[in-house]
Amino acid sequence: MSVRSFSLEQFRSAGLLPDLELTGEIGRCSDTLSLSYALLGPMEEISIAEPSAERARRNSLWEGTCFEFFLGAESSDQYWEFNLSPAGHWNVYRFKAYRQGMQEEQAFTSLPFSVLIRPGVLRLSLALGLDRIIRAEQTLRVGISAVIKTTYGKLTYWALAHPGPQPDFHRRDSFIVEL
Repeated sequence: MSVRSFSLEQFRSAGLLPDLELTGEIGRCSDTLSLSYALLGPMEEISIAEPSAERARRNSLWEGTCFEFFLGAESSDQYWEFNLSPAGHWNVYRFKAYRQGMQEEQAFTSLPFSVLIRPGVLRLSLALGLDRIIRAEQTLRVGISAVIKTTYGKLTYWALAHPGPQPDFHRRDSFIVEL
């Protein structure tokens, strides 16, 4: 498995959070995707949901601090959106094409990820079998992103690339990692 490091950039808007850094690593071995995020900076300024004893599929996780990634098979319009909350909640949506036909992906009944929060750092790691949705020989295009909510309610948008005039993680031209 080759592992690639990444650094997410905040969408340029008023009120940037200059003291935060969002990095990670991604890799794929056959049908297993490994992904980790590290949010570094003053955690006291970030709204982070309390860890839940009962991890569950939830909607609208992007309304708070949420780590996301998007998977699309090369030469297909279909793609998946994965949402991971530091509280342990999650969801996966399947789209037929750009923002069309959104449905919860029933191939997943849980997402195996871990969260570690310490002063100055939040780490989230995931190892996920993709065989339910992607064939091992298919080339993947991946977009990696996050929504970070401040304690005063401001949402900030982070991604590998922001190719449009507004933050939009669904744009295929932001799926810039090839695995």
